[in-house]
Amino acid sequence: MFEKIKEIIAEQLGLDDMDDITMDSSLIDDLEADSLDAVEIIMALEDEFDIEIPDEEAENFKCIGDICKYIEENK
Repeated sequence: MFEKIKEIIAEQLGLDDMDDITMDSSLIDDLEADSLDAVEIIMALEDEFDIEIPDEEAENFKCIGDICKYIEENK
């Protein structure tokens, strides 16, 4: 699960080095995503895992681990 999420984030942000993405990475602070990037990542994750991530939930994601946990619990 984490590997697939990592691939999607790297693709959306145009990152070549996926080693920078860890469970503790913050999209905004560590990976320098802006709000549009974050929305596009959430949309890509929704498509990939066939789930709906409400905006209120997405706003609470502090790190990649939070995203993984949410997807695992709601898939």
